[in-house]
Amino acid sequence: MHMDFTPEAPRCDEIGFDEFLKVDIRIGTILTVDDFPKARKPSYQLTIDFGPSIGVKKSSAQITHHYSKEALIGQQVAAVVNFPIRQIANFFSEVLTLGFADRDGHIVLIETEQKVPNGSRMA
Repeated sequence: MHMDFTPEAPRCDEIGFDEFLKVDIRIGTILTVDDFPKARKPSYQLTIDFGPSIGVKKSSAQITHHYSKEALIGQQVAAVVNFPIRQIANFFSEVLTLGFADRDGHIVLIETEQKVPNGSRMA
């Protein structure tokens, strides 16, 4: 399945508010960042702390163009935490880290303007 994330992508079908609430989007702090050479597209392997109720989760993220490993440590990111685990090469991605594609298709992370507690749900 190919998803089009460009500005020209067609709008998705309308959903109800109850359906939207099923998507559990939380904030977490990146603890570790490792290269992911086995991924098809340049990616990092992230370890993210979502607080005591969710814990530490792993994510594969195609964010190497705009972010160095060092700059990502300690950064808060938004992620969907209730998708099924997805295997990417030899890595199991437990959450979907969220961002938007820039004009060239490189991902820019969604960030909060101020720090919020890890595990906070999008309101």
